Amino acid sequence: MHAEWVAVKKHYQVPGRETVYFDPDTIRREEHRVTLWQLTDIKWMEGALTPRLLSIKTHKQFDCMNNRLRVLAVTEFSRQMGTGKQADGYIENGNWLPVEPGSVNQALWEVACSKP
Repeated sequence: MHAEWVAVKKHYQVPGRETVYFDPDTIRREEHRVTLWQLTDIKWMEGALTPRLLSIKTHKQFDCMNNRLRVLAVTEFSRQMGTGKQADGYIENGNWLPVEPGSVNQALWEVACSKP
């Protein structure tokens, strides 16, 4: 299975540092909760020390009624676009967090919670 990653709208991105994508094929709806996979592709910075990771896949769940989210799983990759060596990332109890206006999570919430 090869994901077809779609970039989040540009005004939610941090220019030059990273690009955030989501995979529309992974969107799963269950009443007012929706899950999807996000890919954060970290840009190589010239002159920087060799980074430990260059991309991160994150499985997120959004609560559309209460405008909040939680992280279900994180996988870190040594290369860009979810390739290379992988390692499980850290998740802090999977607690619900508010979706902050103007954030990448706001963009993902809009994608997840829009009517199919």
